[in-house]
Amino acid sequence: MSIEEDARTRVRDRYVVSAPLTGRLDRIALREGDTVAEGAAIARLEPALSPMLDDRTQRDLQLQLQIARAGAQEAGARLERAEVARRQAASQAQRSAQLATQGFVAPTRLESDQLALLAAQDELHAAGSALRAAQFGVEQARAALVAVRQPATGGRRSFVLRAPVGGAVLRVLQASEGHVALGTPVVEVGDTRRLEVVAELLTTDALQALPGRRVVIERWGGPAKVEGRVRRVEPAAFTKVSALGVEEQRVRVLIDPTAEDRAPAEWRAVGDGFRVGVRIVTLSEPAAVKVPVSAVFPTARDGGASQAVFTVEEGVARQRIVELGGRNGSEAWVRSGLAAGSVVVVYPPAGLQPGQRVQARPAD
Repeated sequence: MSIEEDARTRVRDRYVVSAPLTGRLDRIALREGDTVAEGAAIARLEPALSPMLDDRTQRDLQLQLQIARAGAQEAGARLERAEVARRQAASQAQRSAQLATQGFVAPTRLESDQLALLAAQDELHAAGSALRAAQFGVEQARAALVAVRQPATGGRRSFVLRAPVGGAVLRVLQASEGHVALGTPVVEVGDTRRLEVVAELLTTDALQALPGRRVVIERWGGPAKVEGRVRRVEPAAFTKVSALGVEEQRVRVLIDPTAEDRAPAEWRAVGDGFRVGVRIVTLSEPAAVKVPVSAVFPTARDGGASQAVFTVEEGVARQRIVELGGRNGSEAWVRSGLAAGSVVVVYPPAGLQPGQRVQARPAD
């Protein structure tokens, strides 16, 4: 059984490079999709003299430097916690692998520990990127403060904005030359090789999309399907109006695609904000008997708690009480009460009674 939903891709770690001081921004030559290296110059800012000589501007820049340093310290602490978590996950995965060879640990426990190790490695990578970005923020704030404190020595002084991480330009927010205020977003960069898939599920379905669930990513434009795993279900839901005008409560589910070296070559061309389809596997049963969900209906037996289907046997409708093991929007898994290969009636009319003769409708 699975949950199917449309989704979109998103760069996991995206960074907005902002102007660290007020001034005139030179025209940016970069365009969306251009590749930039970590520390590469992406924009040039020429500060205006009047704000630079103002005491209030100096105090603001000193505060920005303190905030940047605090952010760098927090990022460093996050990196240390991520490294400790990775070591613990690696130790647990190694211990489970040894016990699994001796038959003391179930394969599902081993798989869970291995997934936890992969998640810890991803968190360590993200924490390292966040620390480098925070360090760049400190350098930019320090350089801006130095530029303010230094008296004019003739000639034009400029401040270079650099990429905090290597990756691609996602958006150019200030392409034209012009005056910008302190804190104005200029360029957004991110590593498009580290994508996540965001699916907005109904809250009733999201309860089954547990972290670690297998996901099949399809309808992304390539010939093959891409494997993935549910990483996290966000804790807060939101209201969304459907195409039919119905208010629905939905929640975002974050999915990690498979490693790039195991994905199809065409997947590397997928970027930020691409539309895909996801199928989250909630239940897997070999040789399961499945029927269209439109064939299942409640009966008066047990106060309407029992489920039934109409089968067609020698042209006659027969009602069969069935036990369902699960269902989604299109199919239902029949645990018992129905043999494989049985012919069932979909959308049975309310007047259909057991023993009545039925005839298959010709296909359109």
